[in-house]
Amino acid sequence: MSRSSGEGRGRSDTDRRAAGARQQIRGLLDAGLPTRIIKQILPCLDGPGTIHFPDPTPEMLTTLEIELDRMTRRIDCLARNRDAIAAYLEVVRGDGRSVDDGRPSVDV
Repeated sequence: MSRSSGEGRGRSDTDRRAAGARQQIRGLLDAGLPTRIIKQILPCLDGPGTIHFPDPTPEMLTTLEIELDRMTRRIDCLARNRDAIAAYLEVVRGDGRSVDDGRPSVDV
């Protein structure tokens, strides 16, 4: 028996939402967010790049502010290290090529 076209679309939408949620969770993990916090905000993931808390507690807001500050410090450190490596490569290459030369573009 074949599926109706409406049933197939529903499954496809569910699969896309699940894939989006997995991608968002991976992104939060890659950003260094602890799994205990991801577990708390999991029901609040509305879509890629969106977290919505209908009734955030003061504790959750404080936790998220702390994590935001920690992530910002980590990003700043990564940017400084990236810039140091780029400067080193420019000196070593001695040809004035940009660090972007020859690297594939990657969207994260």
